Amino acid sequence: MNHEILKKVIYDQHQVIKDSIIVDREIVLEKNVNYVLVGLRRAGKTTLLYKRVQDLIKSGVEWNQIIYINFDDERLIEFGVEDFEDIVLVAEELSTNEHYFYFDEIQNIDGWEKFAIRLANQGYKVDITGSNAKMLSKEVEAKLGGRYISKEIMPYSFNEFLKANGIEKNGYSVKEIGKVNSLLNQYFINGGFPESLLFVNKREYISNIYQKVLYNDIIVHNNVRNENGIKLMIKKIAESLKQDLSFTKLQNIITGIGYKISKDIIIDYCGYCKDAFLLFTLENYYSSFLDKNSNPKYYFMDNGILNLFLDDKKSSLLENIVALKLYRIHKDNLYYLKGNKTDIDFYISNENAAIQVAYSLSNKEVYDREVNNLIEFAKNSKKKSILYIITFEEERLIDIDGYKIQVLPLSKFLLLNKGN
Repeated sequence: MNHEILKKVIYDQHQVIKDSIIVDREIVLEKNVNYVLVGLRRAGKTTLLYKRVQDLIKSGVEWNQIIYINFDDERLIEFGVEDFEDIVLVAEELSTNEHYFYFDEIQNIDGWEKFAIRLANQGYKVDITGSNAKMLSKEVEAKLGGRYISKEIMPYSFNEFLKANGIEKNGYSVKEIGKVNSLLNQYFINGGFPESLLFVNKREYISNIYQKVLYNDIIVHNNVRNENGIKLMIKKIAESLKQDLSFTKLQNIITGIGYKISKDIIIDYCGYCKDAFLLFTLENYYSSFLDKNSNPKYYFMDNGILNLFLDDKKSSLLENIVALKLYRIHKDNLYYLKGNKTDIDFYISNENAAIQVAYSLSNKEVYDREVNNLIEFAKNSKKKSILYIITFEEERLIDIDGYKIQVLPLSKFLLLNKGN
């Protein structure tokens, strides 16, 4: 690889980092740990690396010690695994002092793991980002041999979103409450992509992110030939958000509108969307181990992308935003429940907490359905139950036969455990 091109890439990136104004995230990264940061494109992984660099510079490290390379840079289109050694050689040309390496979207280069391991073995400080869930796989973590810690980065939580908009108090004045409610509506519709705050036409910006994920991280990365098929599948998943969807059911939905697609292709496409962090799934806790993955519920990694597919489906946006909050905190213990006369939207297994989502409880049929499902769950539970209903703006305590159900408005729910 031409060393002058690499130097130009590094110097240009230095200037970008110098010019960046960064809002602190509620994400803790240890100073002396090597990280692999993964997650949806534009979720803030790169900004976290910029913050790491800025902190180093403040501590006295010189810019020529910072080797920051973004492998999405078109100047590196021909970069291959054999060129990694040139990065080390260029670093030595720039400075004889200690080097700090930062690599964005390194998954673009096949075989990157061996280079990352070599740098770590040689005692270098290295941080890496990627937009593919396979970088979190046990296979990759085994290859990295404990030299790196993997961390999934999501778009802003609501508290981070408020902070980025200048609100970071525990208590709010009447004026600030009005602003919080206004920002909640924005977050509800447009999601939490950090850079979206800079755009007036947020929908256009979010649509551009979706197109980048769809084409770069899904279609091109996986050599998908049936572009219309995968686009249609994602649209139907969005429109069916609140349902559990087996691969067969999803296939039937698509073939029912006259589009032929095989079940095997559906399975592959769903996997690609999860790998790109466009979607995540929850399993039915009641299902057997073998069946857990057969009827998942699908959610989008950001409300803004989901909203691209919906026409005034506030109930779907509400359930998705609740799913995101719970996934952020309880990822490994989060399920849904269906069976045994029970239908629960979200179940936190280690807390025995059941959570229903309803835009409003003003309709008696909706009230009866949500409350009865929670009471039925509590009656059949062998442990003490924690029961919630999340609405858009209603709040009260429901007490039936000693079973207490806390009804919370979305704003209060999103600000529970504010660090998450």
